[in-house]
Amino acid sequence: MNSRQLFLLLYIAVVGCGSAGAALPPEEVFVNRSKFEKLVERGVGERWQSLPIGERAAKAGLALAGTPYVNYTLELHERVEVPSVNMNGMDCWTFFEIALGTARAFSVSPRPRAEHLLAMIEKDRYRGGRCDGSFTSRLHHLEDWAYDNARRGLVRDITPQLPGARKLTRELAYMGENWKSFRQLRAAPKLIPEIRKMEAAISRRGIHYIPKASVPAVEKLLRNGDVISIVTTWPGTYTSHVGMAVRDQKGVLRFLHASRNHRKVILDERLSTYLAANGKHMGIFVSRPLDVVADGLAGDADVGKQLAEVVR
Repeated sequence: MNSRQLFLLLYIAVVGCGSAGAALPPEEVFVNRSKFEKLVERGVGERWQSLPIGERAAKAGLALAGTPYVNYTLELHERVEVPSVNMNGMDCWTFFEIALGTARAFSVSPRPRAEHLLAMIEKDRYRGGRCDGSFTSRLHHLEDWAYDNARRGLVRDITPQLPGARKLTRELAYMGENWKSFRQLRAAPKLIPEIRKMEAAISRRGIHYIPKASVPAVEKLLRNGDVISIVTTWPGTYTSHVGMAVRDQKGVLRFLHASRNHRKVILDERLSTYLAANGKHMGIFVSRPLDVVADGLAGDADVGKQLAEVVR
């Protein structure tokens, strides 16, 4: 199977699954493929494939520095939900998933293609690793993302083992209460009860987190590529932001993220300093990436098989 055939196979899968015949053009599903190809060329030149998954993710994230901050890049259609990538602009979530997805793509190919990244995005972004074409198959809350990805062996929640960890349980009802803010829920109000059910389950489950006063002592235990979710004091939710841990040349653990304030992807200051500067930042929880090889994707042939299963 050549590159074009594999891309078309994935295209059929993502636009036809649960979409009642609707279709999105490939240039909307994957925006600026050439930028991704340049990212891959850099990874090939720097031998990212030989690095552990966290180091690979950090390298990919740093290579994306300067990318403009753009919100709502996933809201391509009010009724069609597809795995997608926008290399022109990223918010805090799509930044880390593109960096991590690129790192994982190097596990399945020495020179990953756009379809490899889309396959990694689907595994990461959707409940159970499969987009069924519905808005509710997407993991909308970082707490749910961490739980679902940990359950499938894609990340490990290391937070409970870190010094100072605490359990936090609160009511999460952001989407259910503010459904009019989401075009997909306005278009299909029948999905609202399902969203509320999901949020109720997250509320009951709760999270473990590290209070920000304890983060300075924890920084030495964090690794490059760890996904850092920011726990907030805001009511109705657990988290407000996300990024990645990156240790600089002096050994300082810094926060790499797509920043709304800076309007771009930036390697920010020391993680604990970043947290201390915002009164609404309550602490963090940490998801350590695991490689997809352990989850059954071992090479190009396996990617082709999985995409064929999606179509079938």
